Amino acid sequence: MDQHREELNRFLVEVFHDILKTEELALSSSKKELSLRELHLIEEVCRAEDQGLDNRATAIAAAQRVTAGTLTTAVSLLERKGYLIRCRDEHDKRVVRILPTEKARQANRAHERFHEEMVENLLSFLTQEEAQVFVRALGRVSLFFREKMFSACAEAEAEA
Repeated sequence: MDQHREELNRFLVEVFHDILKTEELALSSSKKELSLRELHLIEEVCRAEDQGLDNRATAIAAAQRVTAGTLTTAVSLLERKGYLIRCRDEHDKRVVRILPTEKARQANRAHERFHEEMVENLLSFLTQEEAQVFVRALGRVSLFFREKMFSACAEAEAEA
C-alpha cells in the first residue's frame, strides 16, 4: 500500500504542476500581458455575468478565495489593461459590480478552448466506463481538497 501512496502523491504533485505549467505556456503564446491568476479572475467575472451570478466585488472575491483588498488590486490592474470595468449598481450606489470587456471575452474564449482541448484529449483515450469511474474518483478528490481548504480557512479565521 505504501507504494500506491508514493505513486499517488507523485502523480498528484506532477499532474497539478503540469496542468498549471501547460496552461501558462498556452497563455504566454496568446495573451502575454496576462498572468494565469489574472486570467482566472477574468474567467470568474465572465461566468458571473453569463450565468446571472452575483458579480459584486465581494462575491467575486469570495469565489476566487481572495481578500477584498487582493481583488481590488487585481481588478485595478485589469482595468488599466482594458479587461475589466467596475460600475456602480443602478439601484444601490454602494454596490460595485465587475464586468468583462470585449477584450476579456476574447481572452476567456481562448482559455476555454485550451480547457476544451485538454478534456477532449483526455476523453479520447478512455472508454465510457473508464471516464465515468475517473470523473467519480476526481469528484471525491475534489471534495477532499475543498473540505481541507474550508477547514484551513475556518482555522485561520478563528486564530485572527
